[in-house]
Amino acid sequence: MIMDQFWYDRRVEPMTKPKKIQVFDTTLRDGEQTPGVTLTVEEKKQIAKALSSLGVDYIEAGFPVSSEGEFSAVKQIKQMGLKSEIVGLARCVEKDMDAVMDAGCDLVHVFIGTSPMHRKYKLKMSKKQILSRAEECIQYVLDHGFRVHFSPEDACRTELPYLKEVCRMADSMGVDHINIPDTVGVMTPSAMGWLISELGEVVKTPFAVHCHNDFGMATANTIAAINAGAMIPHVTVNGLGERAGNADLEQTVMACKLIHGIKSNIKAKKIWETSRLVERLSGIKVMPNFPIVGGNAFAHESGVHVHGVLANASTYEAISPDAVGAKRKLVLGKLVGKHGVKDKLKGMGIRVTEKQAQEITHKVKDLADKGKKVTEEDLAAIAEDMLGKVAKKHLIVELKDMTLHAEYGKKPSASVSLIVRGKKKIARQEGVGPVDATLNAIRAGVGDKDIQLDEYHLDAITGGSNALADVSIRVSKNGKSTMARGVHEDVVMASVIAFINGVNRILKK
Repeated sequence: MIMDQFWYDRRVEPMTKPKKIQVFDTTLRDGEQTPGVTLTVEEKKQIAKALSSLGVDYIEAGFPVSSEGEFSAVKQIKQMGLKSEIVGLARCVEKDMDAVMDAGCDLVHVFIGTSPMHRKYKLKMSKKQILSRAEECIQYVLDHGFRVHFSPEDACRTELPYLKEVCRMADSMGVDHINIPDTVGVMTPSAMGWLISELGEVVKTPFAVHCHNDFGMATANTIAAINAGAMIPHVTVNGLGERAGNADLEQTVMACKLIHGIKSNIKAKKIWETSRLVERLSGIKVMPNFPIVGGNAFAHESGVHVHGVLANASTYEAISPDAVGAKRKLVLGKLVGKHGVKDKLKGMGIRVTEKQAQEITHKVKDLADKGKKVTEEDLAAIAEDMLGKVAKKHLIVELKDMTLHAEYGKKPSASVSLIVRGKKKIARQEGVGPVDATLNAIRAGVGDKDIQLDEYHLDAITGGSNALADVSIRVSKNGKSTMARGVHEDVVMASVIAFINGVNRILKK
């Protein structure tokens, strides 16, 4: 769906906006400069493969001259034979450019500072010297048969006449692209759009744009630049990058596609999985409220919102979660409505009347008001109580007895006695710890190898060594999953209760 049919997009936009953008991803270069992020060669290769599969046009694989490991990573990424073109970063220094070319990159990203601050404090060079040096470096790369992606660093704080002069020089020399970096994120969308329009009057080479997020406007500035004619947005997955980060790939691509009708080669359905891969390998968690890929991006709790979403998702969703490979979540909390409760119960195979749904909703709200985390297990228990059911009559798996054996220097073992679909089952298994041994024994007793424990989280409800253990888990089988919880003064029993509840829930689905 393209949103240009709506009133807020019915305006005169620059005729220069491209029909299609080429995505330049710098997760492996600027993204790795995120404080605390260090990627191994294998991790960089894994991300590069995912980016190419996602449909990224250019992958800036790194800064080859910076270390032997970085050079090796960039070279190995180039040798992977990916569909994306591989770019390496280089200062206007011969050894930098040689390193990128020796790594076999498709393009050399040559940069040199042009702003008064960079000229005076960093480079200690005059305007004329910088212009001459940039020209020499571009020619050096071209003479070696490589293509150039040129950046006048800190362009957005460079005097406009001088910036135009630098861009005209690069344009006349035949570089592939001229990148306009907002190096410290000081631009606004209107200013960025105006700047690209101004430069477009004197330069015919395609523009790229590289925006930082110091004032929270990197993505908005990038989109403004695109609407003014820039064709190559520099972005990172999850908005990673130096200081406050860079323009975000997910938001840039989806806003271009759905709001402005600008296409790209990005396979949107792979966005979520790519985001999660980068989150895992970088160690930088995505904020729950982060657009497109945050855990709450497609979560609804308010009763009014849930009712609308269940009737027609577009009432409260500008983007379908399926479009980016995500899933919608209806959250149980103090703002939940009966429609959300009914939908959750329906997914558990429990059907209730309108009146019953209303009563169950009141109980859920009461629990949430007291600060209690309401799980699917809690909801099912409330519903079964409301319906006058005896829970044990509906259990597929019931624990009758359990014995643990732990001896120093030996693997713990557990024996369990279960009732599975009315039949007694006994099983014994070992594990790396008492919890693992017990859960292995239960799984063996149930006899269903497809049941998997995907997540395990332990909290202590009270302080001290006798604290109540609160275990939350996620259990899955053949693509379906469910959450379950167990509370007990013994951590093993809390884990067993949670796992038994999860197994019963997943077998009922």
